[in-house]
Amino acid sequence: MSTSFHRRSLAALFAAVVFSLGASGAGAAEDAVVIPPPAVDEAAGSGTETAIFAGGCFWGVQGVFQHVKGVESAVSGYAGGDAKTAQYETVSTGSTGHAEAVQVKFDPKQVTYGKLLQIFFSVAHNPTQLNFQGPDRGTQYRSALFVTDPEQRKVAENYISQLDNTHVFPQPIVTKVSETTGFYPAEAYHQDFLTLNPTYPYIVYNDLPKIENLKLLFPADYRGKPVLVMKVKG
Repeated sequence: MSTSFHRRSLAALFAAVVFSLGASGAGAAEDAVVIPPPAVDEAAGSGTETAIFAGGCFWGVQGVFQHVKGVESAVSGYAGGDAKTAQYETVSTGSTGHAEAVQVKFDPKQVTYGKLLQIFFSVAHNPTQLNFQGPDRGTQYRSALFVTDPEQRKVAENYISQLDNTHVFPQPIVTKVSETTGFYPAEAYHQDFLTLNPTYPYIVYNDLPKIENLKLLFPADYRGKPVLVMKVKG
């Protein structure tokens, strides 16, 4: 296994053991949660809007948003730290301030920021886990929203309060909302990883169930053909 994927080796080993015992591998490390839509959402605007989501390993988060109607691109990368430390091996030390993140460009006339937040909190990750997601540990796997304007901050903070007040999750949401200070695309081998590596054990166990949950819980927003980075770049 490449050293670039060392942090996911534990999950890959676990999945391999499950398969060797004859399990189907259909269950996800984190289950989806049925949650209401945000009571406060942005008005549908024109043009393309950008949002940045951090929720653990960017492979699965990118894969989920690539299957959402109205999303024009979803790029894996790093947010929260400096440009000079935005490299995978450095970010993996957990000392850079970066989080693995996904930059989503979307058409707000087709899908709102609030809808993307609902999908993010429901199926893309577990927002109650502090500085980890599933098998991945460290601040680089924290749950965070890097907002690009005051309207996004308003929608995000109101939605977090709404979900906490209605106790749809058994624990409080730990997702941090902060201003975007920069987004740095990840290395090419991280882009479209879920689509290009559907049999990779980490993907099979942790991430493919997220795509199935998206299809099940958000059928009107799901599209079967993902929008890929390679396609966006032509």
